[in-house]
Amino acid sequence: MSFQTGLSGLSTASRNLDVIGNNIANANTIGMKSSRAEFADLVASSLGSGATGGAGIGVTLANVSQQFSQGNINITGNNLDAAINGGGFFELKMPDGTAAYTRDGQFKLDKLGNIVTNSGANVMGYPTDIKGVPTSTTIQALQLPTNAPIAAKQTTTITTEFNLDARAPLAAGSPAVAAVAAVAADLTAVPPVVAVAAVAAVAAVPATPRTTYGTSMTAFDSQGTPVPVSLYFEHTSSTAAGDVWSAFDSSTATTPAFTMTFDANGKLTSPTTSPTLSINTPSVVTPNISATLDVSKVTQFGAAFAVSNLTQDGYAPGELTSLKIGNDGIITASYSNGQTQSAGQVALADFRNVQGLTPTGGGNWVETFASGQPVQGSPGVGKFGALTAGALEESNVDLTAELVNMMTAQRAYQANAQTIKTQDQVMTTLVNLR
Repeated sequence: MSFQTGLSGLSTASRNLDVIGNNIANANTIGMKSSRAEFADLVASSLGSGATGGAGIGVTLANVSQQFSQGNINITGNNLDAAINGGGFFELKMPDGTAAYTRDGQFKLDKLGNIVTNSGANVMGYPTDIKGVPTSTTIQALQLPTNAPIAAKQTTTITTEFNLDARAPLAAGSPAVAAVAAVAADLTAVPPVVAVAAVAAVAAVPATPRTTYGTSMTAFDSQGTPVPVSLYFEHTSSTAAGDVWSAFDSSTATTPAFTMTFDANGKLTSPTTSPTLSINTPSVVTPNISATLDVSKVTQFGAAFAVSNLTQDGYAPGELTSLKIGNDGIITASYSNGQTQSAGQVALADFRNVQGLTPTGGGNWVETFASGQPVQGSPGVGKFGALTAGALEESNVDLTAELVNMMTAQRAYQANAQTIKTQDQVMTTLVNLR
């Protein structure tokens, strides 16, 4: 037994306590991954052909390995929080321009609209169009349009879905028909009288007001100014082959904007393409709106007139009201005009050997030769985990296990101290020999 054996035990036990203490201290750190002290024994050997392994001469700390197991997902309700459920790291661009990687999804917006971490690093992702389709495979710092409203969009398409009542009389109405009494045949009369059947009186059918079958909506001109749009429908003709309805864009118009023909089953047979409406704008500065009207789902059944869908694709300008990160990493911006637009997609990165990453503090890691270069991708695709929006990944530290490990490490420290004490007693006894 030597002092060096006990000293090596004290040193490694102390470093083990450092690792355990760091785990316990970061038990509530978002995205933190616990570490484990791994030991190896030291054995003395001598040179020569007959050399054999000698007695152990102590212990050394072989490695402090990181444990990249999944932490619990904690729902926070914060729209810019994001947790990775599975493999991958958020990729960051540090203030000095270097790349770093983290599992901490506590994101914020800076004054320029950049998505950043608490340390000021930019979150990297893919640019997308307003529908969320990536427009580039090269990642860049995500920046949201927080400093200006979205521009207005002029109405170009109106979509309708409604039913016209097949029982409706013709819009023009019909006059009254007087009753006719029955006349018996008298062939002996000069001239002969032919029998005539009695005809019941038919009451007059009044003209149907144009506003009976009508609907309205709001369109938008090129400046986002609301423009009212009204549509009225008149039952024009009815035959065994089908019915014809005329559509007007005004209650006083004399010429229909278009006509619709239905077969005997109430199915629309014409027009076969979407007609175009010319909508007058209230301003003399902006031109009239020319919008196509989709009537492909209009029917004529024996049911009351009812509109089930009437939408248009224009909108007024809008200010940003909220942001949300989806499970696929798509960032959706909501605006005061009711519109939602995608503003980028959070990217993930992964490594062949995550154990080779080097922690740099602040919940970040950097790549090394041992980890290999990062592989980038989208959340939920391939080996990359899906994002849980409005949530954070808690530390994977098992506090109960760490407390037990701390007691074990404490006992090991005390035992190694005891070996040094015993060695000292042995040396004292040898010195005191006479």
